[in-house]
Amino acid sequence: MKYNNYVLLISLTAALGGLLFGFDIAIFSGTIPFIRSHFHLSDAGLGWTGSSLYLGCIIGSLLTGFITDRFGRKIPMIGAALIFTVSYIMMGWSRGYDALIVWRIIAGIGVGSASNLSPLYIAEISPAGSRGKLVSINQLAIVIGILMAYISNYFLAGIENNWRWMFASGAVPSLIFLLGVLMLPESPRWLAGRGRLRDALSVLKKISGEKEAANEIEKIETSLKTEIRGRFSDLVQPGIRAIVVIGIALAVFQQISGANAVFFYAPIIFGKAGMNVKDQLFQQILIGLINLTFTFVAMSLVDRLGRRLLMLAGSLLMAIFLLCIGIFFYFQVFGGIFLPVIVLAFIATYATTLAPVTWVLISEIFPTRIRGIAISAATTMLWTACFGLAYGFPVLIGLLDAPKTFFLFALICAVYFFVLLKFVSETKGKTLEEINSPNV
Repeated sequence: MKYNNYVLLISLTAALGGLLFGFDIAIFSGTIPFIRSHFHLSDAGLGWTGSSLYLGCIIGSLLTGFITDRFGRKIPMIGAALIFTVSYIMMGWSRGYDALIVWRIIAGIGVGSASNLSPLYIAEISPAGSRGKLVSINQLAIVIGILMAYISNYFLAGIENNWRWMFASGAVPSLIFLLGVLMLPESPRWLAGRGRLRDALSVLKKISGEKEAANEIEKIETSLKTEIRGRFSDLVQPGIRAIVVIGIALAVFQQISGANAVFFYAPIIFGKAGMNVKDQLFQQILIGLINLTFTFVAMSLVDRLGRRLLMLAGSLLMAIFLLCIGIFFYFQVFGGIFLPVIVLAFIATYATTLAPVTWVLISEIFPTRIRGIAISAATTMLWTACFGLAYGFPVLIGLLDAPKTFFLFALICAVYFFVLLKFVSETKGKTLEEINSPNV
């Protein structure tokens, strides 16, 4: 139906922000063998170079909560697209190390903004029955961006100024995102919250047809009548505090589960297993392909099996695979295909479960009046955890050695399994207005 096609089109366009988010976080990994020698970086220096992006992400997440609630979803997405375009070019052609760090922080502001904006926007324009699948498009775009970065790194590795071209190559998709977002409608839920009911109804008619639009606008109006516009102080109020803690826990555990250590620092991991630079970059392409393939699997399952089951299965399987990786490093079993296969199985599990479903849950569980602020708080903590991981992993694997590092990640995933089992319940098939309980 044309309405489904329309909502799919605008979801795909908004998800280009996720594509750039994925591209930005992955492009750095391919530059590691080259910028490390170019700038003579220590383990801590490499960690700071990688993590500086996530310092910007924290800033972007904090700013976006206020901006989205005041100016809507579209204008901030335009701003994020502009930041992406400029920062990619300037990172690539930075005159020195300090300039590179500054532009990575600025680029991070765009990434942090996009991490809020794309899933929030898609959730608010999606019909309840297909919201999980549509929000998962954002994760699909992220993994496409990651794969694009890995392929770009592989083919640019052999040219002069390779790391510069790796960074600068992101300017092309960022321009496409900028042109696309200019044509997006504003979120109907934000429009209704600002009293622009006619505009909201017009958007809803294009999304779901006149009959469904009338029902939806009525539900939104009813919800808005009982709500007060949210403030950060509301996040610690009884009845809200628990759900905010759950949202933050979902965000933080996704980042410290160990998957991002593979995405960010695969050359270090495979280098310790004896692979040369070319093989390291090729393994990254395989990681990207598996990540993409199993994101499609996640999209087919998230609205059928539900969020909770996927998260439980994912955290448990990831703990097992991380334990196996640690054992391989402990016994120095690097011959054959066993280590790469287990790493790819680990990434496949993450791509099917924690990677997309975390964003679905974060976009769903908060009441409308605090949704923008609460998502901002959760993603700010997500990026804080990501900053710690990106900075700490090169140092951690140097201090603890690889086996102990992966055993630690396995323990984190095992703990997360029990947190999910006790505190997270199902949200599939419910409207955003129905999901208004701290027990989800």
